[in-house]
Amino acid sequence: MKAERRATVSRLGQVVRLVLGYLSWPLVFFGGLLGAYYAFASAEPMVGLVGVYAAAVFILFLLERYIPYERGWLQSDGETVNDIGHTLATKGLLQAAGLIAAVFPMYAANILQPLAALKFGLWPSDWPMVFQVAIAVVVAEFGLYWSHRIAHEKLFFWRFHALHHSVVRLWVINTGRFHVADSLFKIAMSQIPLYCLGAPLHVFWWLGAVTAFMGILTHCNVDMRTGPFDYLFSTPRLHRWHHSKDLREGNMNYGENVVVWDLLFGTYYNPDRPSSTNIGIKGQIARGFLAQLAQPFTKNGVREILGLPKKSS
Repeated sequence: MKAERRATVSRLGQVVRLVLGYLSWPLVFFGGLLGAYYAFASAEPMVGLVGVYAAAVFILFLLERYIPYERGWLQSDGETVNDIGHTLATKGLLQAAGLIAAVFPMYAANILQPLAALKFGLWPSDWPMVFQVAIAVVVAEFGLYWSHRIAHEKLFFWRFHALHHSVVRLWVINTGRFHVADSLFKIAMSQIPLYCLGAPLHVFWWLGAVTAFMGILTHCNVDMRTGPFDYLFSTPRLHRWHHSKDLREGNMNYGENVVVWDLLFGTYYNPDRPSSTNIGIKGQIARGFLAQLAQPFTKNGVREILGLPKKSS
């Protein structure tokens, strides 16, 4: 009797895990956007969004323990404090909003949009907001795609971007592990075109929300079955290929939110097999938050990043 009960519970658990595998991505992403809708309609939109974002992070944190994609990634890599530090530095202190790291694009929009000297008035401000946001995502993605691809193909930029790829596990907390210089490059490439086109403030808010929720999803260690979403959005499955140590796989899937430019420029990669868990770089990243920030600015630091021996003085 007990054996039958255990077998029934086990089968039920398998069914629940399978259902969660299919539902977790759309529930977190579209649920997050629904939460953003109510946050933006509230008296404190930024505070509200941070609350929604924190809830999504917590849900993914729990799912990582219930249906992990790679159980080995549940073990600490000793980089959690550094990961949080880089998140706050790149998405917080850089924009004088260190405690609201997830919603940088909105605060940047508040500060920078009124200063944009070049506006061509081409933005379709009378269109429904959902269409304006879709346009903004595609326009911004063009800059994100090329800044990301350039960071992989040009040594000067790779020295900064390598910090993000140095992780040996993917999980929701290392989503924001970017060097400040890397983040500045991406911001300039993706958002300046929108400022010039005259996109309104609320479009930047929504772009920030999309990017925030997509970021934690692409890096989470959850066994999600994303199916047709893989051909429109940057999903965990696609992004794990991008983090592969094998450059034939790693130098693909540059999209941050959507994969339209990967499809157009021939860098979309989605073979019919489980995505890679052999991630990281061949070089070495310095230990410690400040040392990681300084490393790309020294000759020996760059050689370490590239996996080359130090030059003797």
